[in-house]
Amino acid sequence: MEAAVVDAGSKFLKAGPAIPDQAPSMIIPTQMKRMPEDGSMDDSSLSEEIIIDPVVRGYIRDWDAMEDLLHHVLYSGLGWEMGNEGQILFTDPLSTPKAVREQLVQLMFETFNISGFYASEQAVLSLYAVGRISGCTVDIGHGKIDIAPVIEGAVQHIASRRFEIGGIDLTKLLAQELHKSNPLVNISMSDVEKIKEQYSCCADDELAYDKTKNSCQIEKHTLPDGQVITIGREKYTVGEALFQPSILGLEAHGIVEQLVRSISTVSSDNHRQLLENTVLCGGTASMPGFEDRFQKEASLCSSAVRPALVKAPEYMPENLTVCSAWVGGAILAKVVFPQNQHITKADYDETGPSIVHRKCF
Repeated sequence: MEAAVVDAGSKFLKAGPAIPDQAPSMIIPTQMKRMPEDGSMDDSSLSEEIIIDPVVRGYIRDWDAMEDLLHHVLYSGLGWEMGNEGQILFTDPLSTPKAVREQLVQLMFETFNISGFYASEQAVLSLYAVGRISGCTVDIGHGKIDIAPVIEGAVQHIASRRFEIGGIDLTKLLAQELHKSNPLVNISMSDVEKIKEQYSCCADDELAYDKTKNSCQIEKHTLPDGQVITIGREKYTVGEALFQPSILGLEAHGIVEQLVRSISTVSSDNHRQLLENTVLCGGTASMPGFEDRFQKEASLCSSAVRPALVKAPEYMPENLTVCSAWVGGAILAKVVFPQNQHITKADYDETGPSIVHRKCF
C-alpha cells in the first residue's frame, strides 16, 4: 500500500496515495458543518447548523473536528482498513508551532494507529515538485502568505516571512467593493467567493489598474437567487491588493518587494540561487494574470539579481500551483518511507511526541 500524503489547508484538504505525477485523489473543503446529535435534519436544525473550521490561517485549531475529518479522509476516501493502517506524510505550514506538530503525531499514532509518520515543510515540498532543492517559495494560501527561502532542502527561518492575510481577506475586500457598486443587493460570502474565482484577475501593471477607474468593461452576473449585479473594476482590485497592500488598509510593501527583502537577509552568496528559483504556489497565485504581473514587477525591482519564476515540468499535474506541496510530499514519501527515515511506531512508543522534532526537520 502506498503511503498517504495529506496537505490540510484552511480552505481545502488534499490527500491521496503518494503518486507524484498525479494530482491528489481527494480535494475536499476543510470547513465542516456540525450535525445535530440525533441526526435529524428538519428546518429548525438546518437554520442552526454550526460551521467549523478545523484549520485557521494554515494551522490546526480544532483537534476534534480534525480527527473527524481525517477519519473520513483515510477510511472512506483512501480506503484504509481498521487495524491495517498505513504510513502517512503531512505537509507542515511555515513556522508551525512545536505543540501543533507534537499533537498531530500523537493523534496519528494513538488514535489512528498508523505504522509510520513523516512531516516536511510546505516550502521545501513545493520546490521538490519543480525539481529544485534550493529556491524561494511565495505561497498565497486561503488564510496566509508565506515567503520562504530554502537552501539545500532547509528553510531559512530567520529570513522567512509569514503574513496573516490570504484569499479569505481578498474575498472580504471583493465583498466590500461589490457592495459599493451594488448597494441594494445582499450578496452572501459564499457567492462572493465564487465570483472571485470566476472573475478576478490582475492588471498588467499599476498604471493599467489606475486606468480602470475611468474605463473598465462592465459585466453582468446573475446570482443563484436571480438577482443581477454588475462587476467592473472590482475584479482587478483583488489581484492589485497583493501588489498594493494599502488597498487592504495595510502599511506594507507589495509581494515582490517582500520577496526581495526576505532574500536580502540571507548570505549574498545565495541571492542568485534563491531569486532565480522562485516558485509561486497557493490557489490565489493561479489567478489569471498574476504570474505575468509578478514577473513584470520583478523585472522592475531594484535588486542586482531579479526574481525569476520556475516553470513546472510538463509531466506534472496541470494545477501544480494549487497542489505543489502535496506533489512534493508524494515525491518525498517515495524516499523517506522505503529508506526508513520516518518515525516508526517503535520510535514513538520509546520517545513520545517530541520525536517529531528530531526526525522531521
